[in-house]
Amino acid sequence: MVSNRATLLAVTCLGQFMVLLDNTIVGAALPDMQHRLHTQLTGLQWIVDAYVLLVAMLLLSGGVFADRFGRKRVYLTGAGVFTAASVVCSVAPSVGWLVFGRVLQGIGAAALSPASLALLVAAHPVPQERVRAIGLWAGFSGIGMAAGPVAGGMLAETFGWPAIFLVNVPIGVVLLVVGARVLGESRNPQAPAIDVPGTVLSVLGVGAATYALIEGGARGWTSPEILACFAAAAALLAAFVAVERRRPAPMLPLHLFRERLFTVSNSAMGAVGFALMGASFFFSQFFVYVQGSSLVRAGLQTLPVSAAMVVVSPYAGRLAARYGFRALVTAGLALAGLGLLALGSVHADTGYGNVWWRLAAVGTGFALTLSPLTGAAVQAVGPQEGGLASGVSSTARQIGGVLGVAVLGAVVRGQQSGGASFEAGLDRAFVVAGLVTLVGAVATGLWLTRSEPVRAAVPGERRELSTSAKG
Repeated sequence: MVSNRATLLAVTCLGQFMVLLDNTIVGAALPDMQHRLHTQLTGLQWIVDAYVLLVAMLLLSGGVFADRFGRKRVYLTGAGVFTAASVVCSVAPSVGWLVFGRVLQGIGAAALSPASLALLVAAHPVPQERVRAIGLWAGFSGIGMAAGPVAGGMLAETFGWPAIFLVNVPIGVVLLVVGARVLGESRNPQAPAIDVPGTVLSVLGVGAATYALIEGGARGWTSPEILACFAAAAALLAAFVAVERRRPAPMLPLHLFRERLFTVSNSAMGAVGFALMGASFFFSQFFVYVQGSSLVRAGLQTLPVSAAMVVVSPYAGRLAARYGFRALVTAGLALAGLGLLALGSVHADTGYGNVWWRLAAVGTGFALTLSPLTGAAVQAVGPQEGGLASGVSSTARQIGGVLGVAVLGAVVRGQQSGGASFEAGLDRAFVVAGLVTLVGAVATGLWLTRSEPVRAAVPGERRELSTSAKG
């Protein structure tokens, strides 16, 4: 039994490792993709956002699918789709085919990730054991995130960008073979029905907005096509809200946002996704195109961000429990925002000794916020909605990331179209990301000023919120 549990833990952790590795490994290979595929910044944005958009929009549905149709079945299906999609990406002859492969990867990841955690939780009914298992799952995920920039730089430099996708194939095969043998099937017979209208409207609405933001700089912000996309996005998202209000089992229960803490934490999480993913999109490009680094060296140079996140994240929950959610999140967002503003003043001749600490400040600041924000979102609602609240928090971060890549890319293109250099465009993008983060810090502090300090729970521990904190 212990052996089976250990194998299950290894399989589920490896699946999440593969998903998180893919999040960061692609960024290191973007300069090589741009060179070999002869694409512009717009193409690179689609390569990243096509994946993130599908994960963001299908993540909540993926968890419901796992509960309703079987966690093992959904996990293996997600692993199979992700692996096959990685092959499609690796042989893509053009940006269009690569974006298509990234869409398929996003679908696979949206099934694999929530199913892996659901399998882990179902196999560990004892709270103490479950906490340790989830801790290992999250820690292994962090290793994947930290390994991505270095592995991506080495693989792209040595074999070319297709290698960053081929590395998923042996991992996927192991997951499918071993998972089919050791994973036990489980499901929730009371799981709600799939919210098909809500899922479709959310994908189309956010997708239309993303298209307009990415293509607006190239086609003109006042062109009929772009204006039509913005109008369609507004109409689709309004329809989404209307549908979710009437659905008996919506994918996004809007009543949750009546809780002030839930709204604040998810708004802050959206700002984190916007700034972190939007800025990370340009880190390797800065080192390669502005400072002339190789792909391998650029991957190593971006490491302070992910390394700081891996090192600091395990302590964030304890610090929040000691000093309070509001104090820690505000401080973390402020530190990250100042780090991004500092990155806005680096140039081609800035020595790395004067750059790495700015990246480390960004990673440390965001690491201090992610776990407490998720914990606060879960605590703000009833215990039966904790899983849903965690999924909404992850979705908020992913949607913020989609918009961050789109908006900051538009900032860079706008600067270049005005005659500025790529370096000047990057400086402006980092400043915008920093300002968004600082606004999030100020808003978080102000919105909760009159409430008692909210103690975000250490994993496995639940504290009751004060009446004032719950609004």
